[in-house]
Amino acid sequence: MSDAGIEEVDVDLDEDDDDEVEDGNRLEGSVPRTVLEYVAKAIVDDPDSVVVEVDESRSTVSLRLNVSPDDMGRVIGRRGRTAQAIRTVVRAAAAREGMDVHVDIVD
Repeated sequence: MSDAGIEEVDVDLDEDDDDEVEDGNRLEGSVPRTVLEYVAKAIVDDPDSVVVEVDESRSTVSLRLNVSPDDMGRVIGRRGRTAQAIRTVVRAAAAREGMDVHVDIVD
């Protein structure tokens, strides 16, 4: 078989041109919001009731987690340990994106 009709194409995978478009279209706080929603839905009995609201201020993103009243105890945990663990995981996800985030669990 002959390779006479095949043209070799050089592709540079390290181009940063696409990064400008991604950053312009990216929602602020989307990664920590997604992490919070995922973790909360995994913990609660009624995952359809999980709602995460996002508020942006100058340097921080504030996330408010709403769950059904029956699941509030599950999300907070004994002595607030589950809530603190959720906040830690979400803060770690935000730090990876270079953000500061504050998580509130509201009823």
